[in-house]
Amino acid sequence: MEALIPVINKLQDVFNTVGSDAIQLPQIVVLGTQSSGKSSVIESLVGRTFLPRGTGIVTRRPLVLQLVYTPKDDREHRSAENGTLDLSEWGTFLHTKNKIYRNFDDIRTEIEAETDRMAGANKGICPEPINLKIYSESVVNLTLIDLPGITKVPVGDQPEDIESQIHELVLKYICNPNSIILAVVTANTDMATSESLKLSKDVDPDGRRTLAVVTKLDLMDAGTDAIDILCGRVIPVKLGIIGVVNRSQQDIINNKSIQEALKDEATFLQRKYPTLANRNGTPYLAKTLNRLLMHHIRDCLPELKTRVNVMVAQFQTLLNSYGEDVGDKSQTLLQIITKFASSYCATIEGTARNIETTELCGGARICYIFHETFGKTLDSIHPLAGLTKMDILTAIRNATGPRPVLFVPEISFELLVKRQIRRLEEPSLRCVELVHEEMQSIIQHCGTEVQQEMLRFPKLHERIIDVVTQLLRRRLPTTNAMVENLVAIELAYINTKHPDFHQDAALVSSLLKGADVENLKHNKRLTSSTLVPIETNVKSSNNQDEINSVSDQTKEQGQQNHWLLGNLLPHTKAELAASTDGSPVRMRESNNVPNSGIDSIFDTQRTSPQQKSINLLPAVPIQTSRKLSEREQRDCDVIERLIKSYFYIVRKSIQDSVPKAVMHFLVNYVKDNLQSELVTHLYKSDHAEALLNESEHIAVRRKEAADMLKVQNITVYIFYTYSFYVRIINIPLL
Repeated sequence: MEALIPVINKLQDVFNTVGSDAIQLPQIVVLGTQSSGKSSVIESLVGRTFLPRGTGIVTRRPLVLQLVYTPKDDREHRSAENGTLDLSEWGTFLHTKNKIYRNFDDIRTEIEAETDRMAGANKGICPEPINLKIYSESVVNLTLIDLPGITKVPVGDQPEDIESQIHELVLKYICNPNSIILAVVTANTDMATSESLKLSKDVDPDGRRTLAVVTKLDLMDAGTDAIDILCGRVIPVKLGIIGVVNRSQQDIINNKSIQEALKDEATFLQRKYPTLANRNGTPYLAKTLNRLLMHHIRDCLPELKTRVNVMVAQFQTLLNSYGEDVGDKSQTLLQIITKFASSYCATIEGTARNIETTELCGGARICYIFHETFGKTLDSIHPLAGLTKMDILTAIRNATGPRPVLFVPEISFELLVKRQIRRLEEPSLRCVELVHEEMQSIIQHCGTEVQQEMLRFPKLHERIIDVVTQLLRRRLPTTNAMVENLVAIELAYINTKHPDFHQDAALVSSLLKGADVENLKHNKRLTSSTLVPIETNVKSSNNQDEINSVSDQTKEQGQQNHWLLGNLLPHTKAELAASTDGSPVRMRESNNVPNSGIDSIFDTQRTSPQQKSINLLPAVPIQTSRKLSEREQRDCDVIERLIKSYFYIVRKSIQDSVPKAVMHFLVNYVKDNLQSELVTHLYKSDHAEALLNESEHIAVRRKEAADMLKVQNITVYIFYTYSFYVRIINIPLL
């Protein structure tokens, strides 16, 4: 069992070397208020005076003290190289490496200097510990941590929050579940007001890892004693309460040795507390601490084993991620380029090793852009958005030029349809932009194994990003031009013979035929009513001519409707007014002035011949609130239906062809040419040396990870030793 403490000390040395607090080792934490005698207790355990002394706060940094028992025949710690074969005791600091301190006054000087270096000379504190190891023939194996004394009021140059700083520092160490709390209290004060016992109870309410030490037994008032305190009648402590008598300040000034102080302590206990003398005093405290620490280590070893094994696996993985030192840089460069290109393409194709489960990435995001973002955007564009019925009528009228409206011009239909088709170009180009951005972002998310290489070689990472960015940038104009051409192709030729569009045109034809029949019946009724007065005054032959004339007029109108169907009834933005009998009439400039417009110009010429300057082109406002006639309404409905039909055909074509164009001209081209592009620009003998320069912190981290792996060897030694002692003394293996 005695060998368990040195093994833990070795483990502590390893973690102190690599500067890691990832594992909580068993240790004894000395806790007490300022000037409660903590340093005196530690010096009594060591048997030498080596800690700084003075008034106020003296211990301003945690001191991790390892006591190592080294008999004369110990060849593990004694060696001729460092001159410790014949020494009875010596000390070493972690921050001074292999320097041997034979004089304990030098140890105290070094502690003071190191404290001032980190904490300053203004009585402030520092959480960074000082690691001191003392080898001696007269000590027991222990690991102690001396903490700054608990204080309430800042003194001198101490900061105002000195109390909270010390409180946080103390909690950091005593909250370790593997630590034993050595709570130091003074006998000449009320134990119920002890700040150290209060903090211990906060973190260890069951008291399973708290041991109380009562100091200054010789300074109690006359007529009082500490029997009730030492027997646990005042405040019970499960691990026990041990009383000690330390040297006074006058004894220190008089250079009273610790050996003399220990003799005086034994004499005092025999005289004052004869029944409790064998269970108190500094020697008994040292043995008790040694026993408690060994048993505590034994209890903590199973959990310690698990945690160390986990850390070994983690740091082994971390070390592997940093890679080994580069030998052949040209070969390594080619391997990294090939690995990056393969990982980039695999991310797009969805064949990467580590598939993301929290969000879409790579090719899945490109698919989402095509069928969700781009598709829904096109579906949201209405075929008649921005077109009103008056716009259509006005377009028809403007397309006729100076001639009156007799037939609907076909050019107006093409103009209106092209106007709506052009609205598909902007979302198509935006689709190209989104895919380009996604392919740019894939560079940063194309495999964890590649990312480690990129972190390791930052210059190579920058050059790879630059080459891929330039490749994507070169393909962007070509892809945009192709998408623009797809829209331009649709605008170049309005295919009115498209099979899908021809079906809608046939349906409109049937509707127009029905309208022609209705017009014919209406005209016949109108003719019959007109023939009654004619028959009384005109010859029957003349009456028949008029009837034939009306019939021809009706047929002409029906032929006109069928011509409109043949020419797909184009929409134009003209305003067409019709009389009740279907004959066109002049447009009105104002609803309130019946003879306004061009007719009023002629009236003005007749009434004012003296006027020389006449405006023959007055502005004709577009009437947006006028009620459409039956014919106008019918023409608008038919043309709107045809525009919708043809727009849906074009939109469907664009929705299908744009993703294909983007895949061919951008995505697939980059996939096929990425590796050759990287090799062309990066794989050059004169560039390999510069590109494969490691980041400054990578080498440091690789060394830290390698040092942490030393824990594995110590772990094997720990459990080998533990199993050995289990077999020797039959301790139950936990």
